[in-house]
Amino acid sequence: MALTISENNGIFLVEGTINATTSKNLKTHCKTLLKVCGHVTIDIQQIAYIDVNGLLALRELYDYAKQTNTAFFIVGDGCKEIYDEFRYAA
Repeated sequence: MALTISENNGIFLVEGTINATTSKNLKTHCKTLLKVCGHVTIDIQQIAYIDVNGLLALRELYDYAKQTNTAFFIVGDGCKEIYDEFRYAA
């Protein structure tokens, strides 16, 4: 399943699968948005599946946001694995 990203009121809805094939595009897109806007909020409600590559991509985006003093937020009820990955992130 492909990954689609659409914007609604400043929140980017991510739909589909985040895996080895799609994670690089997600990282590139979000890093560009962080550079331009200074903040990114992604909604994971419609994520059907995420693999370890997808989790690593989100972790990298989180770390990049911390390093560049920008804001990166993940919202929505999708993919428990994402929240488990970030539960103890500081």
